[in-house]
Amino acid sequence: MAYVHRNTLGEIDSISETANEHEQEYLPIDNVELITYLKHSNNSDEIKTALSASDVALIRVLEDLINTLVDQKVILFTDLPLAAREKLSEREKIRGHLTTLDNLMGDDDGIL
Repeated sequence: MAYVHRNTLGEIDSISETANEHEQEYLPIDNVELITYLKHSNNSDEIKTALSASDVALIRVLEDLINTLVDQKVILFTDLPLAAREKLSEREKIRGHLTTLDNLMGDDDGIL
Protein backbone atom coordinates (compact mmCIF):
# COMPACT_ATOMS: atom_id res chain seq x y z
CA MET A 1 0.00 0.00 0.00
CA ALA A 2 1.25 3.43 -0.86
CA TYR A 3 -0.08 6.94 -0.95
CA VAL A 4 0.76 8.88 -4.06
CA HIS A 5 0.85 12.46 -5.26
CA ARG A 6 0.22 13.26 -8.91
CA ASN A 7 1.55 16.13 -10.99
CA THR A 8 -0.65 18.32 -13.20
CA LEU A 9 -0.48 15.67 -15.96
CA GLY A 10 -1.92 13.06 -13.60
CA GLU A 11 1.37 11.16 -13.32
CA ILE A 12 2.70 9.89 -10.01
CA ASP A 13 5.52 12.14 -8.86
CA SER A 14 5.97 11.02 -5.23
CA ILE A 15 4.86 8.31 -2.82
CA SER A 16 4.59 7.87 0.93
CA GLU A 17 3.82 5.01 3.28
CA THR A 18 1.18 7.11 5.03
CA ALA A 19 -1.27 9.73 3.91
CA ASN A 20 -0.16 13.32 4.39
CA GLU A 21 -0.94 16.74 2.94
CA HIS A 22 0.81 15.86 -0.35
CA GLU A 23 0.26 12.11 -0.79
CA GLN A 24 -3.39 11.27 -0.17
CA GLU A 25 -4.41 8.93 -3.00
CA TYR A 26 -4.09 5.29 -1.95
CA LEU A 27 -2.81 2.69 -4.41
CA PRO A 28 -2.24 -1.00 -3.69
CA ILE A 29 1.39 -2.05 -3.91
CA ASP A 30 0.70 -4.22 -6.97
CA ASN A 31 -0.80 -1.32 -8.97
CA VAL A 32 0.77 -1.31 -12.46
CA GLU A 33 1.17 2.46 -12.53
CA LEU A 34 2.89 2.45 -9.14
CA ILE A 35 5.24 -0.38 -10.14
CA THR A 36 6.14 1.44 -13.35
CA TYR A 37 6.87 4.62 -11.39
CA LEU A 38 9.09 2.72 -8.95
CA LYS A 39 11.01 1.01 -11.76
CA HIS A 40 12.05 4.42 -13.06
CA SER A 41 12.57 6.09 -9.69
CA ASN A 42 16.04 6.97 -8.45
CA ASN A 43 14.68 7.85 -5.01
CA SER A 44 15.79 5.10 -2.62
CA ASP A 45 13.38 6.33 0.10
CA GLU A 46 10.39 5.77 -2.19
CA ILE A 47 11.64 2.31 -3.13
CA LYS A 48 12.12 1.48 0.56
CA THR A 49 8.56 2.69 1.22
CA ALA A 50 7.21 0.34 -1.44
CA LEU A 51 9.27 -2.57 -0.13
CA SER A 52 8.10 -1.90 3.41
CA ALA A 53 4.46 -1.88 2.30
CA SER A 54 4.88 -5.13 0.39
CA ASP A 55 6.70 -6.69 3.37
CA VAL A 56 3.60 -6.30 5.51
CA ALA A 57 1.48 -8.18 2.98
CA LEU A 58 4.15 -10.84 2.50
CA ILE A 59 4.46 -11.43 6.24
CA ARG A 60 0.76 -12.24 6.43
CA VAL A 61 1.08 -14.62 3.46
CA LEU A 62 3.99 -16.39 5.15
CA GLU A 63 2.09 -16.65 8.44
CA ASP A 64 -0.88 -18.19 6.64
CA LEU A 65 1.41 -20.58 4.74
CA ILE A 66 3.14 -21.74 7.93
CA ASN A 67 -0.21 -22.21 9.67
CA THR A 68 -1.51 -24.23 6.73
CA LEU A 69 1.59 -26.44 6.68
CA VAL A 70 1.26 -27.04 10.43
CA ASP A 71 -2.50 -27.68 10.19
CA GLN A 72 -1.96 -30.16 7.36
CA LYS A 73 0.78 -31.81 9.43
CA VAL A 74 3.35 -31.23 6.69
CA ILE A 75 5.62 -29.73 9.34
CA LEU A 76 5.44 -29.56 13.10
CA PHE A 77 5.41 -26.20 14.82
CA THR A 78 8.31 -27.47 16.93
CA ASP A 79 10.32 -28.05 13.72
CA LEU A 80 10.62 -24.29 13.35
CA PRO A 81 13.55 -22.48 14.95
CA LEU A 82 12.82 -21.14 18.44
CA ALA A 83 13.00 -17.51 17.31
CA ALA A 84 10.46 -18.18 14.54
CA ARG A 85 8.10 -19.96 16.95
CA GLU A 86 8.29 -17.07 19.40
CA LYS A 87 7.60 -14.44 16.75
CA LEU A 88 4.69 -16.41 15.29
CA SER A 89 3.22 -16.93 18.76
CA GLU A 90 3.54 -13.23 19.60
CA ARG A 91 1.80 -12.21 16.38
CA GLU A 92 -0.98 -14.74 16.97
CA LYS A 93 -1.55 -13.35 20.48
CA ILE A 94 -1.62 -9.77 19.17
CA ARG A 95 -3.99 -10.70 16.36
CA GLY A 96 -6.24 -12.52 18.85
CA HIS A 97 -6.25 -9.46 21.09
CA LEU A 98 -7.21 -7.23 18.15
CA THR A 99 -10.01 -9.61 17.22
CA THR A 100 -11.28 -9.50 20.80
CA LEU A 101 -11.18 -5.70 20.78
CA ASP A 102 -12.99 -5.58 17.43
CA ASN A 103 -15.70 -7.87 18.81
CA LEU A 104 -16.11 -5.68 21.89
CA MET A 105 -16.36 -2.53 19.81
CA GLY A 106 -18.70 -4.19 17.31
CA ASP A 107 -21.21 -5.49 19.86
CA ASP A 108 -24.22 -3.22 19.75
CA ASP A 109 -26.86 -4.30 22.21
CA GLY A 110 -28.67 -1.02 21.94
CA ILE A 111 -27.69 -0.03 25.48
CA LEU A 112 -26.75 3.53 24.57
